[in-house]
Amino acid sequence: MSERTSSKPGIADYVVARRKRKECFLDEIDRLIDWTPLEKFLRKTLKRVVNAVGNPAYPPLPMFKILLLQRWYNLSDTAEEEALYDRFSFVRFVGLSLDHDEVPDATTICRFRQSLV
Repeated sequence: MSERTSSKPGIADYVVARRKRKECFLDEIDRLIDWTPLEKFLRKTLKRVVNAVGNPAYPPLPMFKILLLQRWYNLSDTAEEEALYDRFSFVRFVGLSLDHDEVPDATTICRFRQSLV
């Protein structure tokens, strides 16, 4: 199965991490929840179609975290995609690198949500 891999942190990740900031809600949630069992469950449960064409699939845990952000912040698929381009806290919570613009688009987010039904 072809899947996007989380890239190594880049210079933008380092710069943002060094900035002094208050502890935010998303950092606290990320620290409190052990995501490993959920990630194992998602990988086991979701049936991925292997396709020789097209981009690799995003890992299920970051996609699930995107759905949590949508629920908590009342965002549409399009608004969530835009927020992932502008909000460092969202990108950090989801686990994407700030150096790459590989953000799931609104259609990808919608399809992932439908795959959970």
